[in-house]
Amino acid sequence: MRLITKGITPMSRWPSRGTGLAAVVVAIVAGACATVPATVPASGTPAPSPAVTTPSMVAPTPLTAPVSTIAPTVRSEPPAASISVEGGDPVVGQLGTFTWGNGGSDSPWLPGSPVAVGTGEHLTVTIADGAGMATWSARRVPAGTSDGSGAVGLGTGGPPVSFEAPPVGSWSVQVAVDFDGGLGSATYYWHVTVR
Repeated sequence: MRLITKGITPMSRWPSRGTGLAAVVVAIVAGACATVPATVPASGTPAPSPAVTTPSMVAPTPLTAPVSTIAPTVRSEPPAASISVEGGDPVVGQLGTFTWGNGGSDSPWLPGSPVAVGTGEHLTVTIADGAGMATWSARRVPAGTSDGSGAVGLGTGGPPVSFEAPPVGSWSVQVAVDFDGGLGSATYYWHVTVR
């Protein structure tokens, strides 16, 4: 049996194994990287080359937390307190001495926010934001007094805060509140004119 070798390159002329394999790989990569020629439509304007997208060209999607998981803003002082009489508009009191969270403020006896009431009316204090209270106490001094010396009690207890107006005159009324859960305490002031 005779082997026909016509047209076949003898092995001695083949490139070495490593070189041949590298040449084949380079030829495949070069063919894959060749650009797609632009086709010319009937209008004579070259069509754009098709876009090639690779994973490295895709912009990363930013990770964002849903709004519901963002912590609410922590208030730096106690909520506001309003005083009212039946049928009257509430009046927000001046915030005096308080402790709240990791802070607090020390204040002298304040003149208070002005409110006018009738003799014998009941005053009701409401704390904003639904903050719960454990106990409260109310005191009065004559308007213009700069300290609490000689203060007269108007009432004390647990919620709700409600007490009878002072006698006829002009008074600075203080309501002191201890909040539920050890949140802190606060004093609020009103300048109450009783007719």
